[in-house]
Amino acid sequence: MLRELSIRNLAVIENVNVSFRNGFHVMTGETGAGKSMLIDALSLVAGGRGGADIVRHGCDKAVIECQFDMPEGHPVWETMRHFGLDASPEEPIVIRREITVHGKSACRVNGQLVNLSMLKEIGEYLINIHGQHEYQSLLKTERHLEWLDLYGGKKLAAQKQAYRNVYQQYVGVRAALKQLEASTRQNMRMMDLYRFQIEEIETAKPVVGEDESLAEEKRKLAHAEKRKLSAEAAYDAIMSGGLDAIGDAIAKLESIRTYDPNIVGPLLDQLQTAYYQAEDAAFQLRDYKDGIESDAERLAYIDDRLNLISGLKRKYGDSIPDILAYLDKIRNELDQIENREEHLDKLVKQEAMLYEEAVKLGRKLSEMRSAAADKLSSAVEQELKQLQMGKTMFVAKLEQTVSDEGPQLGPNGLDEAVFLIAPNPGQPLKPLNKIASGGEMSRIMLALKSIFAEIDRVPVLVFDEVDTGVSGRAAQAIAEKMSALADRCQVFAITHLPQVACMADHHYEIIKTMTGGQTSTSVRPLAGQTRVEELARMLGGVEVTEKTRHHAQEMLDLAHRQKGA
Repeated sequence: MLRELSIRNLAVIENVNVSFRNGFHVMTGETGAGKSMLIDALSLVAGGRGGADIVRHGCDKAVIECQFDMPEGHPVWETMRHFGLDASPEEPIVIRREITVHGKSACRVNGQLVNLSMLKEIGEYLINIHGQHEYQSLLKTERHLEWLDLYGGKKLAAQKQAYRNVYQQYVGVRAALKQLEASTRQNMRMMDLYRFQIEEIETAKPVVGEDESLAEEKRKLAHAEKRKLSAEAAYDAIMSGGLDAIGDAIAKLESIRTYDPNIVGPLLDQLQTAYYQAEDAAFQLRDYKDGIESDAERLAYIDDRLNLISGLKRKYGDSIPDILAYLDKIRNELDQIENREEHLDKLVKQEAMLYEEAVKLGRKLSEMRSAAADKLSSAVEQELKQLQMGKTMFVAKLEQTVSDEGPQLGPNGLDEAVFLIAPNPGQPLKPLNKIASGGEMSRIMLALKSIFAEIDRVPVLVFDEVDTGVSGRAAQAIAEKMSALADRCQVFAITHLPQVACMADHHYEIIKTMTGGQTSTSVRPLAGQTRVEELARMLGGVEVTEKTRHHAQEMLDLAHRQKGA
Protein backbone atom coordinates (compact mmCIF):
# COMPACT_ATOMS: atom_id res chain seq x y z
CA MET A 1 0.00 0.00 0.00
CA LEU A 2 1.04 3.60 -0.58
CA ARG A 3 1.69 5.11 2.85
CA GLU A 4 3.45 8.43 2.23
CA LEU A 5 3.72 10.83 -0.69
CA SER A 6 6.08 13.80 -0.65
CA ILE A 7 6.25 16.32 -3.51
CA ARG A 8 8.56 19.31 -3.74
CA ASN A 9 8.77 21.90 -6.53
CA LEU A 10 6.62 20.04 -9.05
CA ALA A 11 4.90 22.64 -11.28
CA VAL A 12 2.46 24.55 -9.02
CA ILE A 13 3.20 22.30 -6.02
CA GLU A 14 5.84 23.80 -3.75
CA ASN A 15 5.83 21.37 -0.83
CA VAL A 16 3.20 18.70 -0.16
CA ASN A 17 3.40 15.77 2.26
CA VAL A 18 0.42 13.42 2.48
CA SER A 19 -0.17 10.23 4.45
CA PHE A 20 -2.57 7.59 3.15
CA ARG A 21 -4.39 4.60 4.61
CA ASN A 22 -6.23 1.60 3.28
CA GLY A 23 -9.47 2.04 1.40
CA PHE A 24 -11.01 4.44 -1.09
CA HIS A 25 -9.47 7.93 -1.42
CA VAL A 26 -10.92 10.79 -3.42
CA MET A 27 -9.30 14.09 -4.36
CA THR A 28 -11.48 17.02 -5.25
CA GLY A 29 -11.02 20.72 -5.88
CA GLU A 30 -11.68 23.53 -8.27
CA THR A 31 -10.72 23.10 -11.92
CA GLY A 32 -7.06 24.08 -12.34
CA ALA A 33 -6.22 23.59 -8.66
CA GLY A 34 -3.53 21.05 -9.52
CA LYS A 35 -5.25 17.71 -9.05
CA SER A 36 -3.62 16.31 -12.18
CA MET A 37 -0.17 17.11 -10.75
CA LEU A 38 -0.72 14.51 -8.02
CA ILE A 39 -1.40 11.95 -10.73
CA ASP A 40 1.70 13.13 -12.58
CA ALA A 41 3.76 12.71 -9.40
CA LEU A 42 2.60 9.11 -8.97
CA SER A 43 3.26 8.48 -12.66
CA LEU A 44 6.86 9.72 -12.26
CA VAL A 45 7.38 7.45 -9.26
CA ALA A 46 6.11 4.53 -11.35
CA GLY A 47 8.68 5.20 -14.09
CA GLY A 48 6.85 7.71 -16.27
CA ARG A 49 8.81 10.21 -18.31
CA GLY A 50 9.10 13.85 -17.28
CA GLY A 51 10.94 16.86 -18.66
CA ALA A 52 12.39 20.09 -17.33
CA ASP A 53 9.06 21.87 -17.85
CA ILE A 54 7.54 20.17 -14.78
CA VAL A 55 10.08 21.78 -12.41
CA ARG A 56 8.58 24.69 -10.47
CA HIS A 57 9.66 28.09 -11.80
CA GLY A 58 12.76 29.39 -10.02
CA CYS A 59 13.73 25.98 -8.56
CA ASP A 60 16.66 23.69 -9.39
CA LYS A 61 14.78 20.40 -9.34
CA ALA A 62 11.53 18.61 -8.59
CA VAL A 63 11.59 15.78 -6.04
CA ILE A 64 8.93 13.11 -5.49
CA GLU A 65 9.18 10.43 -2.82
CA CYS A 66 6.79 7.56 -2.06
CA GLN A 67 6.79 4.91 0.64
CA PHE A 68 5.06 1.57 0.04
CA ASP A 69 4.37 -1.30 2.44
CA MET A 70 4.19 -4.54 0.47
CA PRO A 71 3.33 -8.04 1.75
CA GLU A 72 5.75 -10.94 1.66
CA GLY A 73 5.43 -13.03 -1.49
CA HIS A 74 4.41 -10.13 -3.73
CA PRO A 75 6.18 -10.30 -7.14
CA VAL A 76 7.74 -6.85 -6.64
CA TRP A 77 10.25 -8.37 -4.20
CA GLU A 78 11.52 -10.85 -6.77
CA THR A 79 11.86 -8.05 -9.34
CA MET A 80 13.88 -5.94 -6.91
CA ARG A 81 16.16 -8.85 -6.04
CA HIS A 82 16.63 -9.50 -9.75
CA PHE A 83 17.97 -5.95 -10.08
CA GLY A 84 20.31 -6.44 -7.11
CA LEU A 85 18.37 -4.09 -4.82
CA ASP A 86 18.00 -4.41 -1.06
CA ALA A 87 14.61 -6.06 -0.66
CA SER A 88 13.01 -7.22 2.57
CA PRO A 89 9.26 -7.40 3.24
CA GLU A 90 10.03 -6.31 6.80
CA GLU A 91 11.06 -2.87 5.48
CA PRO A 92 9.12 -0.38 3.33
CA ILE A 93 9.96 0.35 -0.30
CA VAL A 94 11.03 3.97 -0.68
CA ILE A 95 11.16 5.40 -4.20
CA ARG A 96 12.72 8.80 -4.90
CA ARG A 97 12.58 10.54 -8.27
CA GLU A 98 14.41 13.77 -9.05
CA ILE A 99 14.15 15.83 -12.25
CA THR A 100 16.42 18.83 -12.65
CA VAL A 101 15.72 22.09 -14.41
CA HIS A 102 18.06 20.82 -17.16
CA GLY A 103 15.85 17.77 -17.74
CA LYS A 104 18.15 15.21 -16.12
CA SER A 105 16.51 12.49 -14.06
CA ALA A 106 17.73 10.44 -11.08
CA CYS A 107 15.82 7.47 -9.66
CA ARG A 108 16.49 5.68 -6.37
CA VAL A 109 14.82 2.66 -4.80
CA ASN A 110 15.68 2.20 -1.12
CA GLY A 111 18.54 4.63 -1.63
CA GLN A 112 20.08 2.71 -4.54
CA LEU A 113 20.33 4.24 -8.00
CA VAL A 114 18.29 2.58 -10.75
CA ASN A 115 17.69 3.49 -14.37
CA LEU A 116 14.29 4.52 -15.70
CA SER A 117 13.49 1.14 -17.28
CA MET A 118 14.20 -0.62 -13.97
CA LEU A 119 12.00 1.87 -12.10
CA LYS A 120 9.21 1.37 -14.63
CA GLU A 121 9.32 -2.41 -14.21
CA ILE A 122 9.17 -2.06 -10.43
CA GLY A 123 6.45 0.60 -10.68
CA GLU A 124 4.23 -1.70 -12.75
CA TYR A 125 3.87 -3.89 -9.66
CA LEU A 126 2.98 -0.95 -7.40
CA ILE A 127 0.72 1.53 -9.22
CA ASN A 128 -1.85 1.38 -12.02
CA ILE A 129 -3.03 4.76 -13.29
CA HIS A 130 -6.18 4.86 -15.40
CA GLY A 131 -7.30 7.90 -17.31
CA GLN A 132 -8.67 8.98 -20.66
CA HIS A 133 -5.53 7.78 -22.48
CA GLU A 134 -6.18 4.26 -21.26
CA TYR A 135 -9.76 4.41 -22.46
CA GLN A 136 -8.32 5.12 -25.87
CA SER A 137 -6.09 2.04 -25.58
CA LEU A 138 -9.19 -0.03 -24.81
CA LEU A 139 -10.49 0.98 -28.22
CA LYS A 140 -7.46 -0.58 -29.91
CA THR A 141 -8.31 -4.15 -30.80
CA GLU A 142 -4.65 -5.20 -30.75
CA ARG A 143 -4.70 -4.71 -26.96
CA HIS A 144 -7.74 -6.94 -26.45
CA LEU A 145 -5.76 -10.17 -26.85
CA GLU A 146 -3.33 -9.01 -24.14
CA TRP A 147 -6.23 -8.49 -21.72
CA LEU A 148 -7.74 -11.86 -22.55
CA ASP A 149 -4.43 -13.70 -22.14
CA LEU A 150 -3.83 -12.01 -18.79
CA TYR A 151 -7.26 -13.17 -17.66
CA GLY A 152 -6.43 -16.71 -18.82
CA GLY A 153 -3.85 -17.07 -16.06
CA LYS A 154 -0.62 -19.04 -15.70
CA LYS A 155 -1.64 -22.14 -17.65
CA LEU A 156 -2.58 -20.08 -20.69
CA ALA A 157 0.66 -18.08 -20.34
CA ALA A 158 2.68 -21.32 -20.28
CA GLN A 159 0.90 -22.60 -23.39
CA LYS A 160 1.49 -19.25 -25.10
CA GLN A 161 5.21 -19.43 -24.33
CA ALA A 162 5.41 -23.00 -25.67
CA TYR A 163 3.76 -21.81 -28.89
CA ARG A 164 6.11 -18.83 -29.15
CA ASN A 165 9.19 -21.02 -28.79
CA VAL A 166 8.13 -23.08 -31.82
CA TYR A 167 6.92 -20.01 -33.71
CA GLN A 168 10.31 -18.32 -33.36
CA GLN A 169 12.01 -21.42 -34.79
CA TYR A 170 9.47 -21.43 -37.62
CA VAL A 171 10.15 -17.77 -38.41
CA GLY A 172 13.89 -18.43 -38.41
CA VAL A 173 13.57 -21.34 -40.84
CA ARG A 174 11.28 -19.31 -43.12
CA ALA A 175 13.80 -16.48 -43.17
CA ALA A 176 16.63 -18.87 -44.01
CA LEU A 177 14.52 -20.48 -46.73
CA LYS A 178 13.58 -17.11 -48.19
CA GLN A 179 17.19 -15.98 -48.17
CA LEU A 180 18.36 -19.19 -49.85
CA GLU A 181 15.70 -18.89 -52.54
CA ALA A 182 16.33 -15.19 -53.19
CA SER A 183 20.11 -15.27 -53.23
CA THR A 184 20.71 -17.92 -55.90
CA ARG A 185 22.31 -15.61 -58.49
CA GLN A 186 24.44 -13.84 -55.93
CA ASN A 187 25.56 -17.15 -54.47
CA MET A 188 26.63 -18.44 -57.88
CA ARG A 189 28.86 -15.39 -58.27
CA MET A 190 30.31 -16.01 -54.82
CA MET A 191 31.26 -19.64 -55.48
CA ASP A 192 34.54 -18.85 -57.26
CA LEU A 193 35.51 -16.29 -54.64
CA TYR A 194 34.81 -18.69 -51.77
CA ARG A 195 36.78 -21.47 -53.46
CA PHE A 196 39.78 -19.15 -53.97
CA GLN A 197 39.64 -17.95 -50.35
CA ILE A 198 39.33 -21.48 -48.98
CA GLU A 199 42.27 -22.67 -51.08
CA GLU A 200 44.40 -19.71 -50.01
CA ILE A 201 43.78 -20.28 -46.29
CA GLU A 202 44.03 -24.07 -46.48
CA THR A 203 47.31 -23.87 -48.42
CA ALA A 204 48.79 -21.53 -45.81
CA LYS A 205 47.65 -23.85 -42.96
CA PRO A 206 47.90 -21.20 -40.22
CA VAL A 207 48.15 -22.59 -36.69
CA VAL A 208 46.87 -20.75 -33.64
CA GLY A 209 49.81 -19.10 -31.83
CA GLU A 210 52.15 -19.66 -34.76
CA ASP A 211 52.64 -15.96 -35.48
CA GLU A 212 53.72 -15.23 -31.89
CA SER A 213 56.21 -18.14 -31.75
CA LEU A 214 57.68 -17.23 -35.16
CA ALA A 215 58.11 -13.60 -34.14
CA GLU A 216 60.01 -14.71 -31.02
CA GLU A 217 62.22 -17.07 -33.00
CA LYS A 218 62.95 -14.31 -35.54
CA ARG A 219 64.03 -11.97 -32.77
CA LYS A 220 66.51 -14.54 -31.46
CA LEU A 221 67.95 -15.40 -34.87
CA ALA A 222 68.34 -11.73 -35.80
CA HIS A 223 70.57 -11.21 -32.71
CA ALA A 224 72.44 -14.54 -32.76
CA GLU A 225 75.93 -12.99 -33.12
CA LYS A 226 75.41 -10.53 -30.27
CA ARG A 227 74.05 -13.29 -28.02
CA LYS A 228 77.03 -15.57 -28.76
CA LEU A 229 79.68 -12.87 -28.17
CA SER A 230 78.12 -11.74 -24.91
CA ALA A 231 77.79 -15.30 -23.59
CA GLU A 232 81.43 -16.10 -24.48
CA ALA A 233 82.68 -12.94 -22.73
CA ALA A 234 80.71 -13.78 -19.60
CA TYR A 235 82.06 -17.37 -19.62
CA ASP A 236 85.66 -16.20 -20.02
CA ALA A 237 85.28 -13.65 -17.23
CA ILE A 238 84.13 -16.31 -14.80
CA MET A 239 86.67 -18.96 -15.79
CA SER A 240 89.71 -16.70 -16.14
CA GLY A 241 89.37 -14.61 -13.03
CA GLY A 242 86.27 -15.21 -11.03
CA LEU A 243 86.73 -18.85 -9.94
CA ASP A 244 90.47 -18.51 -9.31
CA ALA A 245 89.98 -15.43 -7.17
CA ILE A 246 87.29 -17.13 -5.08
CA GLY A 247 89.52 -20.25 -4.76
CA ASP A 248 92.45 -18.17 -3.48
CA ALA A 249 90.20 -16.48 -0.94
CA ILE A 250 88.97 -19.88 0.29
CA ALA A 251 92.58 -21.15 0.71
CA LYS A 252 93.66 -18.05 2.68
CA LEU A 253 90.68 -18.31 5.04
CA GLU A 254 91.24 -22.05 5.57
CA SER A 255 94.70 -21.21 7.00
CA ILE A 256 93.24 -19.02 9.77
CA ARG A 257 89.98 -20.86 10.40
CA THR A 258 91.19 -22.46 13.64
CA TYR A 259 91.93 -19.05 15.18
CA ASP A 260 88.50 -17.49 14.68
CA PRO A 261 86.15 -20.35 13.80
CA ASN A 262 82.94 -18.45 14.72
CA ILE A 263 83.70 -15.68 12.24
CA VAL A 264 85.82 -17.35 9.55
CA GLY A 265 83.66 -20.52 9.33
CA PRO A 266 80.48 -18.78 8.07
CA LEU A 267 82.53 -16.69 5.63
CA LEU A 268 84.08 -19.85 4.20
CA ASP A 269 80.62 -21.39 3.78
CA GLN A 270 79.45 -18.38 1.82
CA LEU A 271 82.50 -18.35 -0.45
CA GLN A 272 82.27 -22.08 -1.11
CA THR A 273 78.56 -21.69 -2.06
CA ALA A 274 79.48 -18.80 -4.36
CA TYR A 275 82.26 -20.90 -5.91
CA TYR A 276 79.90 -23.77 -6.75
CA GLN A 277 77.21 -21.41 -8.08
CA ALA A 278 79.72 -19.53 -10.27
CA GLU A 279 81.09 -22.82 -11.56
CA ASP A 280 77.59 -24.05 -12.39
CA ALA A 281 76.76 -20.78 -14.14
CA ALA A 282 79.97 -21.05 -16.18
CA PHE A 283 79.02 -24.54 -17.37
CA GLN A 284 75.54 -23.35 -18.35
CA LEU A 285 77.03 -20.37 -20.23
CA ARG A 286 79.31 -22.75 -22.09
CA ASP A 287 76.37 -24.88 -23.21
CA TYR A 288 74.33 -21.80 -24.12
CA LYS A 289 77.06 -20.18 -26.29
CA ASP A 290 77.84 -23.47 -27.99
CA GLY A 291 74.17 -23.84 -28.93
CA ILE A 292 73.82 -20.41 -30.57
CA GLU A 293 73.92 -20.61 -34.35
CA SER A 294 73.17 -18.17 -37.14
CA ASP A 295 70.72 -19.56 -39.73
CA ALA A 296 70.08 -17.12 -42.58
CA GLU A 297 67.94 -19.68 -44.41
CA ARG A 298 65.68 -20.23 -41.38
CA LEU A 299 65.43 -16.46 -40.84
CA ALA A 300 64.33 -15.96 -44.45
CA TYR A 301 61.71 -18.72 -44.08
CA ILE A 302 60.32 -17.04 -40.95
CA ASP A 303 60.09 -13.68 -42.71
CA ASP A 304 58.19 -15.28 -45.60
CA ARG A 305 55.87 -17.12 -43.24
CA LEU A 306 55.10 -14.02 -41.16
CA ASN A 307 54.42 -12.03 -44.33
CA LEU A 308 52.02 -14.73 -45.50
CA ILE A 309 50.15 -14.73 -42.17
CA SER A 310 50.08 -10.92 -42.19
CA GLY A 311 48.47 -11.01 -45.63
CA LEU A 312 45.80 -13.43 -44.41
CA LYS A 313 45.08 -11.14 -41.45
CA ARG A 314 44.55 -8.17 -43.73
CA LYS A 315 42.00 -10.12 -45.75
CA TYR A 316 40.22 -12.40 -43.33
CA GLY A 317 40.64 -11.37 -39.71
CA ASP A 318 42.73 -9.66 -37.06
CA SER A 319 44.11 -12.93 -35.69
CA ILE A 320 44.66 -16.55 -36.72
CA PRO A 321 41.53 -17.68 -34.74
CA ASP A 322 39.53 -15.07 -36.68
CA ILE A 323 40.96 -16.38 -39.97
CA LEU A 324 40.05 -19.97 -39.07
CA ALA A 325 36.55 -18.89 -38.00
CA TYR A 326 36.10 -17.15 -41.35
CA LEU A 327 37.31 -20.32 -43.09
CA ASP A 328 34.60 -22.36 -41.34
CA LYS A 329 32.00 -19.77 -42.28
CA ILE A 330 32.76 -19.71 -45.99
CA ARG A 331 33.08 -23.50 -46.08
CA ASN A 332 29.51 -23.70 -44.77
CA GLU A 333 28.29 -21.08 -47.21
CA LEU A 334 29.99 -22.79 -50.12
CA ASP A 335 28.48 -26.07 -49.02
CA GLN A 336 25.02 -24.49 -49.04
CA ILE A 337 25.60 -23.09 -52.53
CA GLU A 338 26.96 -26.33 -53.95
CA ASN A 339 24.26 -28.38 -52.26
CA ARG A 340 21.50 -25.82 -52.60
CA GLU A 341 18.77 -28.24 -53.58
CA GLU A 342 19.56 -30.50 -50.66
CA HIS A 343 19.47 -27.57 -48.24
CA LEU A 344 16.27 -26.24 -49.79
CA ASP A 345 14.61 -29.61 -49.39
CA LYS A 346 15.78 -29.83 -45.77
CA LEU A 347 14.47 -26.34 -44.94
CA VAL A 348 11.14 -26.97 -46.67
CA LYS A 349 10.62 -30.14 -44.63
CA GLN A 350 11.70 -28.36 -41.46
CA GLU A 351 9.34 -25.47 -42.20
CA ALA A 352 6.42 -27.85 -42.72
CA MET A 353 7.21 -29.76 -39.52
CA LEU A 354 7.46 -26.55 -37.44
CA TYR A 355 4.28 -25.19 -39.01
CA GLU A 356 2.34 -28.31 -38.05
CA GLU A 357 3.75 -28.21 -34.53
CA ALA A 358 2.94 -24.49 -34.17
CA VAL A 359 -0.61 -25.05 -35.45
CA LYS A 360 -1.09 -27.87 -32.96
CA LEU A 361 0.12 -25.71 -30.06
CA GLY A 362 -1.82 -22.72 -31.40
CA ARG A 363 -5.09 -24.67 -31.51
CA LYS A 364 -4.59 -25.78 -27.93
CA LEU A 365 -3.93 -22.13 -27.05
CA SER A 366 -7.11 -21.13 -28.90
CA GLU A 367 -9.14 -23.65 -26.89
CA MET A 368 -7.83 -22.19 -23.66
CA ARG A 369 -8.52 -18.66 -24.90
CA SER A 370 -12.04 -19.58 -25.93
CA ALA A 371 -12.78 -20.86 -22.42
CA ALA A 372 -11.21 -17.72 -20.92
CA ALA A 373 -13.20 -15.52 -23.33
CA ASP A 374 -16.50 -17.05 -22.22
CA LYS A 375 -15.63 -16.55 -18.55
CA LEU A 376 -14.40 -13.00 -19.14
CA SER A 377 -17.54 -12.08 -21.08
CA SER A 378 -19.78 -13.33 -18.27
CA ALA A 379 -17.67 -11.63 -15.62
CA VAL A 380 -17.74 -8.27 -17.43
CA GLU A 381 -21.50 -8.47 -17.91
CA GLN A 382 -21.92 -9.13 -14.18
CA GLU A 383 -19.75 -6.12 -13.36
CA LEU A 384 -21.64 -3.94 -15.86
CA LYS A 385 -24.94 -4.87 -14.22
CA GLN A 386 -23.64 -3.31 -11.03
CA LEU A 387 -22.65 -0.22 -13.06
CA GLN A 388 -26.15 0.45 -14.44
CA MET A 389 -25.47 -1.34 -17.73
CA GLY A 390 -27.45 -4.44 -16.88
CA LYS A 391 -28.84 -4.97 -20.38
CA THR A 392 -25.48 -4.64 -22.08
CA MET A 393 -24.09 -7.67 -23.88
CA PHE A 394 -20.30 -8.00 -23.81
CA VAL A 395 -18.44 -10.64 -25.83
CA ALA A 396 -14.72 -11.29 -26.10
CA LYS A 397 -14.62 -12.73 -29.61
CA LEU A 398 -11.75 -14.70 -31.14
CA GLU A 399 -11.03 -14.53 -34.85
CA GLN A 400 -8.62 -16.46 -37.07
CA THR A 401 -7.33 -15.94 -40.58
CA VAL A 402 -7.29 -19.16 -42.60
CA SER A 403 -5.89 -19.58 -46.11
CA ASP A 404 -5.69 -22.59 -48.43
CA GLU A 405 -2.47 -23.64 -46.66
CA GLY A 406 -4.10 -23.53 -43.23
CA PRO A 407 -4.34 -21.14 -40.25
CA GLN A 408 -2.18 -18.01 -40.38
CA LEU A 409 0.44 -17.98 -37.65
CA GLY A 410 1.28 -14.87 -35.64
CA PRO A 411 3.61 -14.12 -32.73
CA ASN A 412 0.72 -14.55 -30.27
CA GLY A 413 -0.89 -17.61 -31.82
CA LEU A 414 -3.61 -18.21 -34.37
CA ASP A 415 -6.04 -15.70 -32.87
CA GLU A 416 -6.96 -12.07 -32.85
CA ALA A 417 -9.36 -10.86 -30.17
CA VAL A 418 -11.93 -8.11 -30.30
CA PHE A 419 -14.24 -6.90 -27.53
CA LEU A 420 -17.82 -6.47 -28.76
CA ILE A 421 -20.74 -4.81 -26.99
CA ALA A 422 -24.42 -4.22 -27.53
CA PRO A 423 -25.46 -1.55 -24.97
CA ASN A 424 -29.17 -1.92 -25.65
CA PRO A 425 -31.44 -4.91 -26.37
CA GLY A 426 -32.06 -5.52 -30.05
CA GLN A 427 -28.79 -3.94 -31.13
CA PRO A 428 -26.17 -6.11 -32.83
CA LEU A 429 -22.81 -6.68 -31.22
CA LYS A 430 -20.23 -4.20 -32.49
CA PRO A 431 -16.62 -3.35 -31.60
CA LEU A 432 -16.15 -0.92 -28.71
CA ASN A 433 -14.76 1.78 -30.95
CA LYS A 434 -17.88 1.68 -33.11
CA ILE A 435 -20.56 2.06 -30.47
CA ALA A 436 -19.38 2.90 -26.93
CA SER A 437 -19.87 6.42 -25.56
CA GLY A 438 -17.47 8.11 -23.15
CA GLY A 439 -19.60 7.21 -20.15
CA GLU A 440 -19.93 3.62 -21.28
CA MET A 441 -16.18 3.37 -21.85
CA SER A 442 -15.56 4.61 -18.31
CA ARG A 443 -17.75 1.90 -16.86
CA ILE A 444 -16.38 -0.84 -19.12
CA MET A 445 -12.86 0.11 -18.06
CA LEU A 446 -13.89 0.10 -14.38
CA ALA A 447 -15.54 -3.30 -14.85
CA LEU A 448 -12.38 -4.73 -16.40
CA LYS A 449 -10.17 -3.25 -13.69
CA SER A 450 -12.44 -4.70 -11.02
CA ILE A 451 -11.95 -8.12 -12.57
CA PHE A 452 -8.21 -7.76 -13.11
CA ALA A 453 -7.46 -6.30 -9.66
CA GLU A 454 -7.25 -9.81 -8.20
CA ILE A 455 -5.09 -11.08 -11.08
CA ASP A 456 -2.33 -8.50 -11.47
CA ARG A 457 -2.03 -7.88 -7.67
CA VAL A 458 -1.17 -4.20 -8.13
CA PRO A 459 -1.94 -2.63 -4.71
CA VAL A 460 -2.62 0.96 -5.83
CA LEU A 461 -5.23 1.86 -8.46
CA VAL A 462 -5.54 5.49 -9.50
CA PHE A 463 -8.57 6.64 -11.51
CA ASP A 464 -8.25 10.04 -13.15
CA GLU A 465 -11.81 11.32 -13.70
CA VAL A 466 -13.25 7.93 -14.68
CA ASP A 467 -16.68 9.41 -14.02
CA THR A 468 -16.39 11.76 -17.00
CA GLY A 469 -19.55 11.59 -19.11
CA VAL A 470 -21.75 9.98 -16.46
CA SER A 471 -24.27 11.32 -13.98
CA GLY A 472 -27.15 10.31 -11.77
CA ARG A 473 -27.54 6.61 -10.98
CA ALA A 474 -24.59 5.65 -13.22
CA ALA A 475 -22.32 7.95 -11.20
CA GLN A 476 -23.59 6.39 -7.98
CA ALA A 477 -22.92 2.92 -9.39
CA ILE A 478 -19.32 3.89 -10.28
CA ALA A 479 -18.84 5.23 -6.76
CA GLU A 480 -20.15 2.01 -5.22
CA LYS A 481 -17.96 -0.08 -7.52
CA MET A 482 -14.78 1.84 -6.60
CA SER A 483 -15.70 1.58 -2.92
CA ALA A 484 -16.11 -2.19 -3.25
CA LEU A 485 -12.85 -2.40 -5.21
CA ALA A 486 -11.10 -0.69 -2.28
CA ASP A 487 -11.71 -3.79 -0.19
CA ARG A 488 -9.06 -5.56 -2.31
CA CYS A 489 -6.62 -2.73 -3.01
CA GLN A 490 -5.98 0.93 -2.34
CA VAL A 491 -8.08 3.11 -4.67
CA PHE A 492 -7.50 6.77 -5.52
CA ALA A 493 -9.88 8.81 -7.64
CA ILE A 494 -9.93 12.38 -8.89
CA THR A 495 -13.54 13.36 -9.33
CA HIS A 496 -15.90 16.27 -9.82
CA LEU A 497 -18.99 14.25 -8.82
CA PRO A 498 -20.33 14.41 -5.24
CA GLN A 499 -21.86 10.92 -5.66
CA VAL A 500 -18.33 9.54 -5.98
CA ALA A 501 -16.73 11.78 -3.36
CA CYS A 502 -19.22 10.88 -0.63
CA MET A 503 -18.49 7.14 -0.99
CA ALA A 504 -14.79 7.58 -0.21
CA ASP A 505 -13.22 6.42 3.03
CA HIS A 506 -10.78 9.36 2.88
CA HIS A 507 -11.37 12.73 1.24
CA TYR A 508 -8.66 15.25 0.26
CA GLU A 509 -9.16 18.75 -1.08
CA ILE A 510 -6.68 20.19 -3.58
CA ILE A 511 -6.36 23.93 -2.98
CA LYS A 512 -4.63 26.56 -5.14
CA THR A 513 -3.52 29.79 -3.49
CA MET A 514 -1.67 32.96 -4.58
CA THR A 515 1.03 34.36 -2.30
CA GLY A 516 3.37 37.15 -3.31
CA GLY A 517 2.59 36.67 -6.96
CA GLN A 518 3.37 32.92 -6.75
CA THR A 519 0.80 30.16 -7.30
CA SER A 520 0.98 27.21 -4.93
CA THR A 521 -1.06 24.03 -4.52
CA SER A 522 -1.66 22.28 -1.21
CA VAL A 523 -3.52 19.15 -0.10
CA ARG A 524 -5.87 19.18 2.87
CA PRO A 525 -7.51 16.06 4.37
CA LEU A 526 -11.19 16.63 5.00
CA ALA A 527 -13.34 15.28 7.80
CA GLY A 528 -16.49 16.32 9.57
CA GLN A 529 -17.77 19.76 8.66
CA THR A 530 -14.93 20.57 6.21
CA ARG A 531 -15.93 17.56 4.16
CA VAL A 532 -19.57 18.60 4.24
CA GLU A 533 -18.56 22.05 2.97
CA GLU A 534 -16.56 20.59 0.06
CA LEU A 535 -19.43 18.30 -0.95
CA ALA A 536 -21.81 21.26 -0.71
CA ARG A 537 -19.51 23.24 -3.03
CA MET A 538 -19.52 20.34 -5.51
CA LEU A 539 -23.33 20.26 -5.33
CA GLY A 540 -24.08 23.97 -5.37
CA GLY A 541 -21.21 25.57 -7.20
CA VAL A 542 -20.14 29.09 -6.21
CA GLU A 543 -22.85 29.71 -3.60
CA VAL A 544 -23.15 27.22 -0.76
CA THR A 545 -26.47 27.33 1.10
CA GLU A 546 -27.87 25.54 4.10
CA LYS A 547 -29.89 23.37 1.73
CA THR A 548 -26.78 22.22 -0.12
CA ARG A 549 -25.03 21.60 3.20
CA HIS A 550 -28.00 19.56 4.37
CA HIS A 551 -28.01 17.65 1.08
CA ALA A 552 -24.25 17.01 1.40
CA GLN A 553 -24.67 15.67 4.95
CA GLU A 554 -27.54 13.51 3.80
CA MET A 555 -25.37 12.05 0.99
CA LEU A 556 -22.60 11.25 3.50
CA ASP A 557 -25.08 9.54 5.82
CA LEU A 558 -26.51 7.49 2.96
CA ALA A 559 -23.03 6.55 1.79
CA HIS A 560 -22.09 5.47 5.31
CA ARG A 561 -25.16 3.24 5.52
CA GLN A 562 -24.53 1.88 2.03
CA LYS A 563 -20.94 0.89 2.90
CA GLY A 564 -22.07 -0.59 6.19
CA ALA A 565 -24.65 -2.71 4.40
